[in-house]
Amino acid sequence: MANKPSIPKGTRDFGPVEMSKRNYIFNTIREVYALYGFQQIETPSMETLQTLMGKYGEEGDKLLFKVLNSGDFLSKTDDRELIERNTLHLAAKLCEKGLRYDLTVPFARYVVMHREELQMPFKRYQIQPVWRADRPQKGRYREFYQCDADVVGSDSLLNEVELMQIVDTVFSRFGIRVQIKINNRKILSGIAEVIGAADKIVDITVAIDKLDKIGIDNVNAELREDGLTEEQIAKLQPIIAMTGSNDDKLDTIAQVLASSETGLKGVDELRFILDTLKAVGLKNEMQLDLTLARGLNYYTGAIFEVKALDVQIGSITGGGRYDNLTGIFGMPGLSGVGISFGADRIYDVLNQLDLYPRDSVTTTQLLFINFGQKETAYCLPIINKVRARGIRAEIFPDAAKMKKQLNYANAKQIPFVALAGENEMAEGKVTLKDMETGQQQMLTPEELVEYIKD
Repeated sequence: MANKPSIPKGTRDFGPVEMSKRNYIFNTIREVYALYGFQQIETPSMETLQTLMGKYGEEGDKLLFKVLNSGDFLSKTDDRELIERNTLHLAAKLCEKGLRYDLTVPFARYVVMHREELQMPFKRYQIQPVWRADRPQKGRYREFYQCDADVVGSDSLLNEVELMQIVDTVFSRFGIRVQIKINNRKILSGIAEVIGAADKIVDITVAIDKLDKIGIDNVNAELREDGLTEEQIAKLQPIIAMTGSNDDKLDTIAQVLASSETGLKGVDELRFILDTLKAVGLKNEMQLDLTLARGLNYYTGAIFEVKALDVQIGSITGGGRYDNLTGIFGMPGLSGVGISFGADRIYDVLNQLDLYPRDSVTTTQLLFINFGQKETAYCLPIINKVRARGIRAEIFPDAAKMKKQLNYANAKQIPFVALAGENEMAEGKVTLKDMETGQQQMLTPEELVEYIKD
């Protein structure tokens, strides 16, 4: 008996309905990126290990999927090396390529390789799968898509403003209510500088993030456990107790960071971004959140994260400003700012809230019933006209029983069925059946097109 087929752990098959939903997500994001002048690129699924290794830290290197060299991949090893079973050493000899871990490092490599061809600032977007040899668990896969957009070669804060507009536009189109949280790495550095606890900034933000759940006394107790002195905790109190509008919070932060040039620069940057967004107008709320501390070792300016308001789920979009994207490949000094939409989490949110437009998950709009050779010959030119007008149509391939053909339409959730028998052919018409209401009417091909398009 043959073994039952399976797929690798941490990967998924996507059926027609799932693909319709995923394409709705990707197409919406793609359309909005293009609205703002971003151009699409793609990079190979495989990169050289020389490109990938050492860019994600020691743990990241362990999560890289390495690809065995083709041909006699053992030719460069000897028996002693195999017996020693030093996997890292063997991998370096047996594998020259690996599956990409993210889209950022391949993008940096692309910019360096194509620098002379690129018009700066370069606005690119990329929607492709990435792979991580992580332990599969609920919501975490070994293969998943990233939807990134970056602007490199410009320090202007207008780039941050546009990215926030993109986020707002995408989620407005999806119908998902979100809160866009924003902070600045320079402000976090300034806080650590002012209280004299530069090495404790992660502990500080983690503790402050629990304010709503455990209260200010417990937050302060946790800060003590993290090794902060009473004096340092006292200096943090105005920040921990911050309330009011984004402007009020910025005023408070500016007072606390009066002695920090770096911190005040972060305040000025955030003020510009928030004031400009206020002028252009967003549908979703922007909230200054000092506990936001994503990618502390990577981001150097504004950082942002998006939370869905009507579903309990983690961040569904994130990003920020970074320096020296291409320094890892010997081309220093290229600043950039980017965002990444979490397609899989957005998929879950749209499912939970049932926000997919009906048209986005409907493949065929109109099915022509097959009554036989003569009727099919009559229907085929009509189908051509229907398709020419942008209506997705098909004809059942076999002259099967009517019940079987209607069951097919129901299974595929096809909203309309067209029937053409002796009477319809004599009048040059077809009978259109609405599968939801059961209503039937005889129409000319032109009337049929207009009815479905309406």
